[in-house]
This record gives sequence, structure tokens and C-alpha cells, in this order.
Amino acid sequence: MAGTKGMVQFASGAVLLALLATGCTADRPPPPPLTFAGLPTSGSLALALRLGFTSCFNMDAVRLRCRKRRVSFMGQGPFDAAVDLRGREGQSGFDHVVLWHADDQRALYDVLIPLYRDGWRACITGTERAGDQAIFTKAGAPVWVSVDISYYSKRRLRIFPKAVPPRLSTACIAQRGLEIFNLNV
Repeated sequence: MAGTKGMVQFASGAVLLALLATGCTADRPPPPPLTFAGLPTSGSLALALRLGFTSCFNMDAVRLRCRKRRVSFMGQGPFDAAVDLRGREGQSGFDHVVLWHADDQRALYDVLIPLYRDGWRACITGTERAGDQAIFTKAGAPVWVSVDISYYSKRRLRIFPKAVPPRLSTACIAQRGLEIFNLNV
């Protein structure tokens, strides 16, 4: 009997390990819907589709990406944008929107001047190798904005709800202006 119990525990553990290895997670409800500057920052697949993010494809077995072309943010653009939804059919929603420019890696910097002039302030993270980002926050804003400083392939600007805390690679060092981006305000 003790041997059977051990085999059942081993089999249960192996199944759990296999599920974790394949990225399977339990469905959960989408986060509360939130839009900022006309862009979806969290919510359901229905919200993304309603706001024009209709070019959808499965990134892998557990994520659905829905894209929209020619979006603007802070009066700048056009940019490409996407939301990455959890669940093969997007049933668990998304918690940020990502913007990029296909050809011009400095184009996203055009957003930083209106952000700064509107009272947003930046801090910088990273080691000057990879994962460096500028985090923009503003008191009372429902979101925070992250811009890649070091990047692989395409520079991204991501907009997250305040409820999603930043995942920082290092401490975030406050900046007085936008000089790090070679921008004068």
C-alpha cells in the first residue's frame, strides 16, 4: 500500500511538472477594463476588439496577440500596437498595451516631450546592457509608461495600469529632464 501511495504522489507530481513546463495555467477572469488616451491598457478580448485590435493570432499555446496599426499616443504616431492576452483564446485578458515603430527606433521618443510637458517624470533602470527602461509616472494618472532604452530588435513603449507594479532590473534613478534621450524640453 505504501508503494502505491508513493507511485500516486510521484505521478501527480509528474503531471503537475508537465503542466508547468508547457506553460499551462488555470483560466482567470480578465483584469478590470481600463483605457488611457484611447488605448486599451487592461481588460478583455471584447474590449480590445471593440477598440480596433482585430488582427489576432496565437503567439504560442497559451497567449493570443491582437494588433492594431496606425495608432497615436500623446498626439504622436502612427505606431503599431498590440495587446497580449492570456489563454489560447484570450479568455484571461491583458494587462498592458505595447507600441512600436516598424522602421524608426527613435520615433517613440516623440511621445516623451508631451509626456514631460504634461507633468510626467522619469526614472531610469538597468545596467546599460539589456533590459534598461525609462519609467514615466504622474501623480493621479491611472497608468505608468515604460520605454525601452536598451532593446533587441524593436524599441517598445508599454502602458500599464497602476495596479500592475513595474518589474525593475535595477533601482530606478530619477531624472531631472529628458537629456538621456538627447531631447531638450
